[in-house]
Formats: sequence, C-alpha cells, structure tokens
Amino acid sequence: MASQILLYGLLALFFTAALASDPSPLQDFCVADTNSQVLLNGLACKDPKMVDANDFSSSGLHIAGNTSNPAGSMVTPMTAAQIPGLNSLGISLVRIDYAPGGINPPHTHPRATEILTVLEGSLEVGFVTSNPQNRLITKVLQKGDVFVFPIGLIHYQRNFGNGNAIAIAALSSQNPGVIIVANTVFGSKPHIPSDVLVKAFQVDNNVINYIKSKF
Repeated sequence: MASQILLYGLLALFFTAALASDPSPLQDFCVADTNSQVLLNGLACKDPKMVDANDFSSSGLHIAGNTSNPAGSMVTPMTAAQIPGLNSLGISLVRIDYAPGGINPPHTHPRATEILTVLEGSLEVGFVTSNPQNRLITKVLQKGDVFVFPIGLIHYQRNFGNGNAIAIAALSSQNPGVIIVANTVFGSKPHIPSDVLVKAFQVDNNVINYIKSKF
C-alpha cells in the first residue's frame, strides 16, 4: 500500500512538471493594469467594470517591419504589453519580416512553444534537440506551411527565397521571452569573462574580443 502511495505521488509530481505553463486564469479575464505598481508573477488586473473592447484588440500587424539591420529581419510582437486583455491567458503572437537572405538568428523562448506559419516567401527553419544531443531538425517551408519549435530549444529561420518573406508565429505564453544566443553570450552586461569563452569555444582570445566588439 505504501509503495502504491509513493508511486502515485511520484506520478503526480511528474505530470505536474510535464504540464507546467502559464497559470490558468481564475476569472473571465484579467486585463493588465499598466499603471499598477504592484509586483506580481504577471500583471495586475484592471477593474473589470473599466474594461472595454480596446483592451482586447490591437492594430498595425499588417505593417511590414523594418528589416534594415544586420540580421535582415524584424519581429513585431503582440503580447500582453500590446494587448492588455492577453494577460493571464497564456498566449501571444508575433509577425516576423525577413529581407532577402535575412535571418531570425538562433534563439530560444524559455517559457513558450512556438508554432509558425509562412504567409509569404520561403523559409528554412530548424531547431536543435537536447536529447539526442545537438541534433538539427530542419525543413524548407513554403507559403501556407506550418512548423513547431518546442519550448526552450534553440531555433532559427532564414529567408530561403529571392524576395521578402513574412511569417506569423503563435506562442504558448503571454510573455514567452527571447534569448538570442549570440547577443546573450557575447553581449551580456557585464561581459562573460573572455577566458571562460576562450575555453568554451576553444579559440584564441583575440577571436573572442573581436566577436564581443560586434555586440
């Protein structure tokens, strides 16, 4: 009997961890009160009697992002910061524009799985697994194709065509976060010590300093 109780307890812990995500709402909605100074794991709720339709909508996602940057891409977010009514609902959305040859560089979302749909153009996409270690799963997508990037895994997109490309991605968190690998490793403040990066990347210190200078 005791062993069965222990087993059930372990299973409960396992499934609780496996299903971890943004907290479920305890009311119809919790529109973000952007003026609140209360610190929460999320955003404080606006008085429901003061809520209107504008809290649940936003505009401008039809406008192309400015891709005149070194990566040749631009991400336009629609999170709880842009749509207060998303607060506590566990979802968000982004538009991604890519210039010819542009990339959305290797990055990870610590709190969200991403599902991406190509609206225009052609994209090479991929993510790297942790088990089996460092396996790259990649595919070329055309207009209308959909691809999933599992939560926490490093992934990227690259414009594989000759013209501009556009994608819409939905994420399973109101605040998915983004960690761009190169920016994080070489552009942190304060910097990660160069001798640590020299050993990690097995290159000369001058190489590390040169890459840091780019970020």
